[in-house]
Amino acid sequence: MKVNNRREFLKQAAVAGVSAMTVPALSGCTKQSQSESSHEHHEEQTSALESRLIVPKGQGLKITGTFLDEISHDIPHQNWGEKEWDRDFRHMKEIGIDTVIQIRSGYRKFITYPSKYLLGKGCYMPSADLVDMFLRLADKYGMKYYFGLYDSGRYWDTGDLSWEIEDNKYVIDEVWQNYGKYKSFGGWYISGEISRQTKGAIDAFHAMGKQCKDVSGGLPTFISPWIDGKKAVMASGGNLTKADAVSVQKHEKEWSEIFSGICDVVDACAFQDGHIDYDELDAFFEVNKKMADKYGMKCWTNAESFDRDMPIRFLPIKFDKLRMKLEAAARAGYDKAITFEFSHFMSPQSAYLQAGHLYNRYKEYFEIG
Repeated sequence: MKVNNRREFLKQAAVAGVSAMTVPALSGCTKQSQSESSHEHHEEQTSALESRLIVPKGQGLKITGTFLDEISHDIPHQNWGEKEWDRDFRHMKEIGIDTVIQIRSGYRKFITYPSKYLLGKGCYMPSADLVDMFLRLADKYGMKYYFGLYDSGRYWDTGDLSWEIEDNKYVIDEVWQNYGKYKSFGGWYISGEISRQTKGAIDAFHAMGKQCKDVSGGLPTFISPWIDGKKAVMASGGNLTKADAVSVQKHEKEWSEIFSGICDVVDACAFQDGHIDYDELDAFFEVNKKMADKYGMKCWTNAESFDRDMPIRFLPIKFDKLRMKLEAAARAGYDKAITFEFSHFMSPQSAYLQAGHLYNRYKEYFEIG
């Protein structure tokens, strides 16, 4: 009887011990569950938050086009494959981008497609045909694709744009023959980035623009030069100062001369907007629109989404700077806003964390999604 009582006591004590051990654990689980629930509720509240803008929303010209920065010149590669590029096209589509522009088909020896002509000139074989990939993605997402011409680098070495005519004679024909079948092939980008006094600019733009139109049945062409503003002259080094920046009057005089020589074969001009100060935007933009209208060209803006004011080259731009530039373009009555360049400086999957935040601020401002 005593033994049985002892066994019963031990059995009851063991059960009580287990119960004592499990109650705190169960209590802890309950607390954890409550904590997770609270966290999820907080996340829901946070996701519903928007920036409380104190400026009117949606007053700027929406960005509807972007360069595709391949081959990169001075910005690090993100080493994307087709999966990443497909995702980026979806992000572009979400904010209303309908035009993609391959900024150049090659730079010096690096090229974006297996060009027989350029490979024969000593260029390196690319691992993927990016021209074909971009055209397929543009087809898929209902966008227009502009092909950027080849840049041999000799213009940058000599300051003479006429060097670029010869290679592009072959590239233009080759590309149209190989890729002109795509529905999305919508035009040409004459990729030489020039200022107001570039040697050979008029003849080079005219020769390349005419050939692009002739082979493709008149598809549109455009250029994207820079304004020789304060930031341009300061970045050029030497003994130049802000006082050497071009005036609005001189800008109009010199570019009117260039426009008059190319307007029959160049359909649009998208001046880069980052080389002038923000309080100069209206004056220069008004003149740009006036010149474009006079010579029957479309007036686009290349709304740079990287920041030229930072000591580091290059980081995503502060949202307010982009906003002010787009608002100035809207006030001037510009026809289209494109950007250099979405994938590095505005994409949610960019290597730069700030780019995704810029994308979110842009969507809030234009009330997208």
